[in-house]
Amino acid sequence: MAWGAATAAHAGDGTGVYNNPVIKWSLPDPTVIKADDGYFYLYATEDTHNVPIYRSKDLVKWRYAGTAFTDATRPMDFVPNGGIWAPDINYINGQYVLYYSKSEWGKTWECGIGVAVSDRPNGGFHDAHKLFISSEVNIENCIDPFFIRDDSCNYLFWGSFHDIYGVQLSDDGLSIKEGCVPQKIAGGLIEATMIVKHNNYYYLIGSAGTCCEGANSTYRLVMARSRNLFGPYVDRNGQSAIGDHFSPLLNKSPEVYGPGHCSEFVQDDAGQTWMLYHGFQAGDVDAGRVVYLDKITWGSDGWPQVQGMRPSTEAEVPVFNDEAGITEKKTTPQDSYLIDSLENGAYLRIDSPDNLPFSWKLYNVAGRLVGNGQATNVAIVDTSAMQRGLYLLKVRGAAGDFCGKVMRH
Repeated sequence: MAWGAATAAHAGDGTGVYNNPVIKWSLPDPTVIKADDGYFYLYATEDTHNVPIYRSKDLVKWRYAGTAFTDATRPMDFVPNGGIWAPDINYINGQYVLYYSKSEWGKTWECGIGVAVSDRPNGGFHDAHKLFISSEVNIENCIDPFFIRDDSCNYLFWGSFHDIYGVQLSDDGLSIKEGCVPQKIAGGLIEATMIVKHNNYYYLIGSAGTCCEGANSTYRLVMARSRNLFGPYVDRNGQSAIGDHFSPLLNKSPEVYGPGHCSEFVQDDAGQTWMLYHGFQAGDVDAGRVVYLDKITWGSDGWPQVQGMRPSTEAEVPVFNDEAGITEKKTTPQDSYLIDSLENGAYLRIDSPDNLPFSWKLYNVAGRLVGNGQATNVAIVDTSAMQRGLYLLKVRGAAGDFCGKVMRH
């Protein structure tokens, strides 16, 4: 099994096109930030253990960059057997702050929201701790956190099909501000809240329907707006979001089932607005919820819109000027490849930079070849039948050669 990033002609200068999906790997519930090193970093629900991170210069070509946590730093202070879902990445007071959900399917009163910090965007998150769980705040299904800073104050919004709530946070964003209590801003139709301010309106965007049923998923993006952060939010007809009235933003298409749970809006160097979201690709639903990119335009009535209210299959690339771009640091071949263990050692993942082809060989300690193959950009090596212990990995490709030891745990 191998995965490659979407192709793009002249990606980044606005003269070419890209094809959706932009990442053909299951990365549900994407969140994105432009870090202080000039790269975009995308985080997602942990279909890849410990919260996957991808990196891009242009929102089109993405490369795996590691995980937010390790087994040693993984949050365990609540829902110890739960998954880490729907992260939300932010930069607050000089550090990267990651909000996340911990939950098990069906346990809507035991789930909750936590937070962790790092001094870099590509991992190393630590000091993870609980903000609250559902039973403590008497709000069912407290997942899907979203952070927003407004008028010099920090706020967190959350909720999943049991009403949407928000509360003010402390100045460092690591706790609820003393004396503040959650306020309800929308009903139970939606989850995956994202709020963006545009021209003096706050736009509440959420996902309605079923997220995870492949071709039968009914997930879709809907929206409401308000003059105030905490509402009242209304749809295009002036009806209340607390009463579950929302207007459509993005529906399924013959090519994409269940598009939803969008990221923060991102602006390119031409002032265009972009949105990442997940969906099932028709014809390959077994790949999971892969990542799509589409442009947001703002209508004459102020509301955001996606062309045709459907995911695109091909579109013009975002514009990122060279002078505002990134100078890659010179790398040795060892730096050019990223090696990672997946699913507790059952698979070995090999990433090369910038969609480059390579071949790989795996040897045991006796020097016997136990596996080999070729890939472009990413190889997933099934090591589940191999004995635990030390192996030698050799990679050869356009990015150079790599030889190093890997451990089968």
